[in-house]
Amino acid sequence: MKTAVEELSPTRVKLTVEVPFKELEPSLQAAYKKVAQQVRVPGFRPGKVPARIIEQRFGRAVVLEETLNDALPKLYGQAVDETEVFPVSQPEIEVTKIEDGEQVEFTAEVDIRPAFDVPDYQGAEVVVDPAEVTDEDIAAQIEALRQRFATLAGVERPAQNGDYVVMDLRAEIDGRNLDEQQAADVSYEVGAGSVLEGLDDALEGMTAGDEKTFRTTLVGGENAGEEADVIINVKSVKEKVLPELDDEFAQLASEFDTLDELKDSIRQQVRRNKLVDQVVQSREKALDALLDRIDIPLPESALQAEIDARKHNLEHQVAESGLSREAYLRLQQTTEEELFAEYEATSAKALKSGFVLDKIVNAEEIGVSEQELTDFVVRRAMQMNVAPNTLAQHLADNNQLPLAMMEIVREKAKTLIGDAAKVTDTAGNDVDVKAIYAELNPEQEAVGVEEAGVGEPADEAEQS
Repeated sequence: MKTAVEELSPTRVKLTVEVPFKELEPSLQAAYKKVAQQVRVPGFRPGKVPARIIEQRFGRAVVLEETLNDALPKLYGQAVDETEVFPVSQPEIEVTKIEDGEQVEFTAEVDIRPAFDVPDYQGAEVVVDPAEVTDEDIAAQIEALRQRFATLAGVERPAQNGDYVVMDLRAEIDGRNLDEQQAADVSYEVGAGSVLEGLDDALEGMTAGDEKTFRTTLVGGENAGEEADVIINVKSVKEKVLPELDDEFAQLASEFDTLDELKDSIRQQVRRNKLVDQVVQSREKALDALLDRIDIPLPESALQAEIDARKHNLEHQVAESGLSREAYLRLQQTTEEELFAEYEATSAKALKSGFVLDKIVNAEEIGVSEQELTDFVVRRAMQMNVAPNTLAQHLADNNQLPLAMMEIVREKAKTLIGDAAKVTDTAGNDVDVKAIYAELNPEQEAVGVEEAGVGEPADEAEQS
């Protein structure tokens, strides 16, 4: 087989592949067997029709077409390996010559990863947030715990921001009651920001037993997007009562006996989270600094695929929410134009990052051990709240293990970049990433955050 490469642009090539016919022999024999199974010829059992009879009855072209259908994907893959191009899209293949018994020629146009060099990233200077734990940090976590263990007490006064009301809701359009737009005994925090515009304003000042009507745009159901009158009946108003800050609260909210012990535990956890944050920031900022030094043209098809994947995910999220598209975007405090602009920027960065990290993976010969793959599956299963064996089977059945391995090696490449940086915090203090690894997990060597078992910062308020 002979392959020639023509550069159509920095991100697209045309492969011209010449194949001696004898190299098609295995696919040719497989084609005869497949056609023999599909055709019915009197006097012959299925699958036992001789090749000469197939050609006489159905023509040689039928066999050649099946031969090429079987051979071309393999030949294309072989041509890619031989030329060391890095495809990032499906190829457009065209058979340009068939000389039966002699030679077959085909072309394949495909978008590729552009050629570029990765500059030296040793000693890149990055600045991260400090790891110092302040009294304000502790107070914020304590307050979050108090909110979590707050109780509700009924009040006689009108509802105000932060109160909880129990209410019945129903909607009407031109006096016609909408059966699907009604709900009973709904508990809601006033000021929480309902997707139903005007609800918070209407509730403020209402007391138990009050009824009020306000006009708004419906956000779900058959009448989503239509103007309607929404009638509120408030059944009760309750205020949030926070527990006192004392030892009894510490025993309620944690495994500790005293408030001081709880605060010490929170201080340790906040420090741990801040250290993890420093490592994550050092990697992300070191990678960003490297990306800023590299100019890479991006293949249009690959970029569009990234953008389309994000748009598809948006459609799925809107459908899952049960809201109209407009209401969902309003809840996210964004517009479609802003979101799509963000998709373009994040897609471009993701594609460029992948190209750079893959280059480093190849240059450093980064691989994945069986233990690393197992650890990855376990962590991801915990995030998804599924059994690790279930996730592992799903990845295997759907041929997603290569994607998982790619994610692992890219993260290891990002770790190399971050570890090579000169890191300081915003106060000008040097940050020793390897010392952070040792502090987070003193029994292990200086590995990455993921390997140390702290891939994501824990919930800082979770102490029990």
